[in-house]
Amino acid sequence: MKNSLKKENSKKENLPELSLVESGETYHYPGDELSLFQHATNWKSYFARLIKPYLSGDILEVGAGCGGTTPLLFNENVQSWTCLEPDLALFKILNSSISQFEGQQKIKTINYGLDGLETDKKYDVILYIDVLEHIEDDKSEMQKAFAKLNDGGHIIILSPAHNLLFSPFDEQVGHYRRYNRSSLQSAIPDQTHQVCLNYLDSVGFFASLANKILLKQSNPSASQIKVWDSYLVPLSKIFDQLLAYQFGKSILGIWSK
Repeated sequence: MKNSLKKENSKKENLPELSLVESGETYHYPGDELSLFQHATNWKSYFARLIKPYLSGDILEVGAGCGGTTPLLFNENVQSWTCLEPDLALFKILNSSISQFEGQQKIKTINYGLDGLETDKKYDVILYIDVLEHIEDDKSEMQKAFAKLNDGGHIIILSPAHNLLFSPFDEQVGHYRRYNRSSLQSAIPDQTHQVCLNYLDSVGFFASLANKILLKQSNPSASQIKVWDSYLVPLSKIFDQLLAYQFGKSILGIWSK
């Protein structure tokens, strides 16, 4: 879901309830943790609350994965929502998930990356939720993304923070990097306006550090995800505000064109 991709033969299929474009991509996402994090409801609700005020008009979600985030962020101000997912296996799960969602008539799914979009189509919001860290040439990706953004529109990026925390898990799921404020800002084109650039999940930082130093796991267990989401994330909501979003294991950036 996360890289610049080669094209093969493409085909389009119109479904009765869901607009779907399947391109026959050969890209395969290396991780298998997405199904675990789908159950991280507190975490998803936390970042959704911060992002939702910017979501209106025509939305493009790059690297939609299994579709766990789309229904959570979808709201009455959305005119259309396009999900890009280049991994074919994830794309099929995405379509199954979206087909059960009440807002499906406004959603189109495409088995492709950013390069597979119509050249003249532009969007009001472009989302990269835990995606940009998977893209080797992030600066080139951002140049292409901003070119597809309407004037006054927003790019929203949520990514893991701090290379200090880079662990076997990051390597296993295909991360090229974790970001800090300066490295994420350096990927963004000039002549853009930074709306916010905040760290999130301050308490979770220490859990990630413990995993790197002590556990060295390539994948968290379901029980670890549950503990983090049930106990650490609610604490982070409190401490993130107290720390003025200056510290955390994830970073949220929003820019306008």
